[in-house]
Amino acid sequence: MIVTLIVVCEVGFWVLLAGGLSLRYLAKMPRAGVAVLLLEPVLELILLVATAVDLKNGAQAGMRHGLAAVYIGYSVGLGHATIKWVDARFAHRFAGGPPPVKPPKYGTARTVHEWKTAARWILSCAVALGLLQAAVWYVGDSGDTSSLRAWQTKMLIVAGINLAIAASYTLWPKQAPAAEEKRAPATEQLKR
Repeated sequence: MIVTLIVVCEVGFWVLLAGGLSLRYLAKMPRAGVAVLLLEPVLELILLVATAVDLKNGAQAGMRHGLAAVYIGYSVGLGHATIKWVDARFAHRFAGGPPPVKPPKYGTARTVHEWKTAARWILSCAVALGLLQAAVWYVGDSGDTSSLRAWQTKMLIVAGINLAIAASYTLWPKQAPAAEEKRAPATEQLKR
């Protein structure tokens, strides 16, 4: 049941996102579009409650419960950024909006971008870790929590990888190629 509900929540996320953006840009009903987009967190709440009820009814804590916690963590940490990313592309493609802003490629701006991305992933992992730990405490000594502990280890690895990526951009910032540096001043003169 939980795996099916995770799939339903994921499909529901994209259906609500498409519906909200369609109302916002195609039907020219921005308030209705925002209202639909604000229903997104309800999906995660339903999944959280269903997972807790499943555990309360005596279900063996397993991979599906861990996956539910990870899905909720992803939604909390990266859901807003995902919606903004899709919104910018939808507005550009269907509503004549400006082209989406590409992330910076070089220097300090790229380093800051990587740290912001890492922060989102770390928030996702922290939420998932918290939910997984709550499930471990909820199950207690009466059940096997090894699957939940394995998910916690995976979340720590994901957080560590994102920290390492961001730190690498801090220690070794990506520099613009010499050809691009020479073109940049000419572009600046054209702007004046």
